[in-house]
Amino acid sequence: MAKGKGKGPEGKKITLKTAKNSIKISFDGSRRLDLSKMGITTFPKCILKLADVDELDLSRNMLKKIPNSIEKFQNLRWLDLHSNQLEELPKTLGTLQNLFYLNICNNKLTSKNLPEELNLLKNLRILNLGLNCLDSIPTSLGALKELKELGLFDNLLTAIPNSVKRLPKLKKLNAERNPFPELMKKEEYVDSIKRIESLYLVQEKDLCCSCLKTCQKERDKLNKFKNKMPCPSKKLSFPSLLTPNSTAMDNQEQWRLKDQHI
Repeated sequence: MAKGKGKGPEGKKITLKTAKNSIKISFDGSRRLDLSKMGITTFPKCILKLADVDELDLSRNMLKKIPNSIEKFQNLRWLDLHSNQLEELPKTLGTLQNLFYLNICNNKLTSKNLPEELNLLKNLRILNLGLNCLDSIPTSLGALKELKELGLFDNLLTAIPNSVKRLPKLKKLNAERNPFPELMKKEEYVDSIKRIESLYLVQEKDLCCSCLKTCQKERDKLNKFKNKMPCPSKKLSFPSLLTPNSTAMDNQEQWRLKDQHI
């Protein structure tokens, strides 16, 4: 007898009892509903009875859709949906006004199915959209004035809107491994030159042998990068000076890493 076509994995059924037992209390008293790594394929409706939780973790499951009923979680401050199979997000996500953390990394989201209503999350501090299929970012995300960290890595982006790059509180923007054109790479080079120009510079005689050697290596790297890029209209000149000021920290590597995180 021929077997019928498979319907795909049904996933684990989450009961209200299971969900209640999965609630954890954090050190600050927040109630976190942790349903990560549970093999869930369908959003469990039973958890709507626990909509007063502060944090919801549905990461590392097999969810393809989040229902509009997510709007019932009005107390949510932290929502983790990373590493699922989400192809779209509900517009009602924009009603979660208390949300400050949203992770939807490693899904199957396209720019077309990224809801415009994300710009309503006025209190959002951290947004991770990495490892999806986004070929553009809506300029409306520039309305997220409280955003401090934004992950856009491993997508199909060729540009980032100025409204997003100029967010007033943005400290970390990870857009690595996107097919940006050469023009953007040039702009990144010019930005790095501007950062160096604003540093406090020192003369060779003020550096110890170890710091001097490290500085020279960093300068050589910069020169190699500079030779690969078109020269900016304004040439910078630092006669008798080396970058950067190694006296600011004992270890030059510390200085370099610190600059990368600013």
